[in-house]
Amino acid sequence: MKSCAVLAALFLLAGGVHGARMPSPADDFRQLTEATPLPTALDRDFQFRKTKLFLLGDAPGAKIKTQFFRGVARDPAVGFESSYRLFGAVTVLDQRRRYGHYFDFFWRGRRDVPITVRLEYRQEKLHAFTQAREVGYPHGRGHHHTAFAVIGDDFWNDGHVIAWRCLLVEKGRIIAETRSYLWR
Repeated sequence: MKSCAVLAALFLLAGGVHGARMPSPADDFRQLTEATPLPTALDRDFQFRKTKLFLLGDAPGAKIKTQFFRGVARDPAVGFESSYRLFGAVTVLDQRRRYGHYFDFFWRGRRDVPITVRLEYRQEKLHAFTQAREVGYPHGRGHHHTAFAVIGDDFWNDGHVIAWRCLLVEKGRIIAETRSYLWR
């Protein structure tokens, strides 16, 4: 009986140590001061599998969408993403800091080389000015999920993301790409 109690205590202690909130990948990006063009050399060993885009909130001054559309309740799964992104935001200021665009890119690589995932984007108030964020992976082999977020003051001051493209970069060359319809 004592051994069961000791094991339970160890599991709780281990869960407390490892269960601490780790920074999300969306927090680990590096903002570039200038988005320099890169040469393209597409490689079949790397590809984007899926892209998930989510807008939380709306433009400044607009009302946040509700769970009802013309008096009919929407699918509960639609509201889950908002609840997930707003979890832990207690005050209105906390919620405001989480409003914006969320990008989730799922990609895979067949070779074990260092890869940089780069998101280039344009926002409505900055017009043609291109911004870029990067996340580095020391090992590119396998299935990966990379998350970026343009939220808080970046969203409220500069507006909606109107065009974007995500790149997989190896040794300064673009080896895979996915983009929005409006990217040129």
